[in-house]
Parts: sequence; C-alpha cells; structure tokens
Amino acid sequence: MEGVEVKEKDVCVKMLAAPINPSDLNRIEGVYPVRPPLPAVGGYEGVGEVLSVGSAVKHLSPGDWVIPSPPSSGMWQTYTVKEESVWHKISKDSPVEYAATITVNPLTSLRMLQDFVTLNSGDCIVQNGATSIVGQCIIQLARLRGIHSINIIRDRAGSDEAKEMLKRLGADEVFTESQLEVKNIKDLLTNLPEPALGFNCVGGNSASLVLKFLRHGGTMVTYGGMSKKPITVSTSSFIFKDLSLRGFWLQKLMNPDKVNESRNMIDHLLCLAREGKLKYEMELVSFDDFQSALDKSLGKLGSQPKQVLKF
Repeated sequence: MEGVEVKEKDVCVKMLAAPINPSDLNRIEGVYPVRPPLPAVGGYEGVGEVLSVGSAVKHLSPGDWVIPSPPSSGMWQTYTVKEESVWHKISKDSPVEYAATITVNPLTSLRMLQDFVTLNSGDCIVQNGATSIVGQCIIQLARLRGIHSINIIRDRAGSDEAKEMLKRLGADEVFTESQLEVKNIKDLLTNLPEPALGFNCVGGNSASLVLKFLRHGGTMVTYGGMSKKPITVSTSSFIFKDLSLRGFWLQKLMNPDKVNESRNMIDHLLCLAREGKLKYEMELVSFDDFQSALDKSLGKLGSQPKQVLKF
C-alpha cells in the first residue's frame, strides 16, 4: 500500500503484533454484523509502537506502546495511521503477545463476569468452550474473586491433557460432554453450590448442559455459536426454574461513553498478565508466515494455540 499522510491529529504506529481472531475471519467471510468499508485490511486488535505524531497530538510520543481501544480495523499491516483518539497508551513492560490480544477475549471475560449477575466469593459459574481463551480467562478471573467454576469441554483426543491444563489455571471441575450424559447432572456437584451464571459459546447440546447446571433463577449468557446449532430450551426451564437467557456482544460496549471504563479494565487485565495471574496459550508467528498462521486459525491443522502475528 502507498504511504498515508499523517495529519495534525493522526498517529503513525509501527505494529509489533496482532492476533488472528475468529471474528477477524468472520469479517473477511462477510458474515459479521459490522463490516469495514472495502477495500480493507484485516485485523481488529494488536499492539504497536508510535513512530510519528501530528502537530496537534497531545498525549502520545514516538516510542510509546499503544493498542486500539475500542478495537479498530486494519491491524494486519506493518504501519497504520489513525487519529490519536483511537489509541490507548499502555505500559511497555507488558508482554507483547498479551498486549496484542487483551482487548477482545480477556475484556469479554471480565465484562461477562461483571455485567449480568452479582457474584460473591463462594458462588459458582458454569461454562462450555472452556479451553477457548475466553474460557481460560473466565476461570482465572473468577478464581481471583473466590468464585468457583464448572467447565465443559468437547470429547476429543487430548481431553485429559485439556482437563489438567484447566485445573492448573484454577478450574474446580472439568467434564467432557459425554460425562454429563447422566439422569441428574447436579449429582456430580459434590462440594460446589449450584451456579448462578452460565456462559455459552457453543450452542446445541452443549448449551443445554450449561442450562441443566443452573440454579433456580439462574442466567445463561451466550457470546458465540461455534457448533452453528441452535439453543433448545425446555418449557420447564422457563416455568419451573425461571431461567434467563441473555446475549453478549463486545461491540455494543465500544461506544464513546464506555471508552474510559473499558480502558481501565484493559489496564487491570494487563497488570494481571504482567504479574502472571492471567495466562493463556498463544503462538507467536512471523508475519512472513501469515499463510501458516491462517491455516491454523481456520482449524486446518487441528487444535492449535491462538495465532499472534509478529511484525
């Protein structure tokens, strides 16, 4: 691409790293509700270093590390120019791969734990898709607040290793879907309270399993549909258990009036990452190996860590 003029309110950023998220791929496929004007560059989050600033820029200087907050399209390129208001300055002590990935999945996890049900220490949540980055973050963020977690994963090769990984992060219970094919699912809860809040990113039968765990008056929040199967809810779940079904989309919380709140949360999450209290598996890949990283992100090579492009 041709170089872009840096106007008085603009900041030119040399990108350091940017992940490949499922929502990035959905945008390219044209199935995501928010689409950038074409032609467009992919990538919605990342971290970069300020290269130069316009004459009216007040709060950023060359050498600063910044992330787009709210997330902004066009992160899969070596240099990008956007107005100062797009960028949020972060500590340069932040691990680059966490700085690049903090604004979508970890922020989703934190907001979902806070926005729907008031949870106290000793309470419990249940989730499917527990090995996803959102799932891993939910386990750790809940644990820091003294909240227990019940986690559901797919039956697949390596499920025992996945269970151990989640337990190391702080999961109280981890079940495969086949383990939950019992008459009374709550008999599996030994010393844990019935969950007040559930998270679903799969749909289909896996969502039904989350609903079965919930206590009377509980809430299930859906933030994804990886199985592409609908959520089926029994009549009794509504009448006799008074369950609530909600949806979460991070995009709705990216309004200008929410920016400062979100940035404070991002700073908190990055602090946890620097302290080693928030971890998730990623693979740093050279931008030159983009095609390989894309194939892994598309699932062509089996289950793979989050792919983070390094520029």
